[in-house]
Amino acid sequence: MNRMQTMAIVFTLATSAHAASLQLGDTLPARDVPMKNVDGKTLTIADAKGRHGTLVIFSCNHCPFVKAWETRIAAVGNAALAKGVGVIQINANDPAVQPADGYQEMQQRARERGFQFPYVVDATSDVARAFGAGHTPECFLFDAADKLVYRGAVDDDKDAARVTQHWLRDAVDALAAGREIATKETKAIGCTIKFRKKS
Repeated sequence: MNRMQTMAIVFTLATSAHAASLQLGDTLPARDVPMKNVDGKTLTIADAKGRHGTLVIFSCNHCPFVKAWETRIAAVGNAALAKGVGVIQINANDPAVQPADGYQEMQQRARERGFQFPYVVDATSDVARAFGAGHTPECFLFDAADKLVYRGAVDDDKDAARVTQHWLRDAVDALAAGREIATKETKAIGCTIKFRKKS
């Protein structure tokens, strides 16, 4: 097998690991899949919905990009709840690959960061696959009709001191106020999701 054939196989495996990412206007997928929250209760994305919509964040514990953005994620998420936008943070990583992404570690992280919103386990990674999510952190914002109105990054720099564009915060504010979202799509930069293998 030559190098080009090997690269083609690797590319095929990488691109087939999850579905194509959601596009603006798409309907919220996997809304009724039960997932375990850090408080021990089971809930779905539908359960987390607010009167103005739902913010879904794919995250984890170990990723340095998540750690860099985590304080801002907590701030935006907690503020979104107060504005009537439901929030749910999802960890789809396989703890067999990244032990730091285990359930007990999630519970500790939620306490440390003061998450007022659910932080749940996608135990099969199928929810992440349904979204076509590929990175942590990666954000998907849906309106009250469950249509995707923003997807991508939290803001434009993992260094909080250098941020000039608060994309997610601005999108949440606009959604809650009934205004048009100015920037609807950005590129999520972070660690790749460590998908659980299909049995």
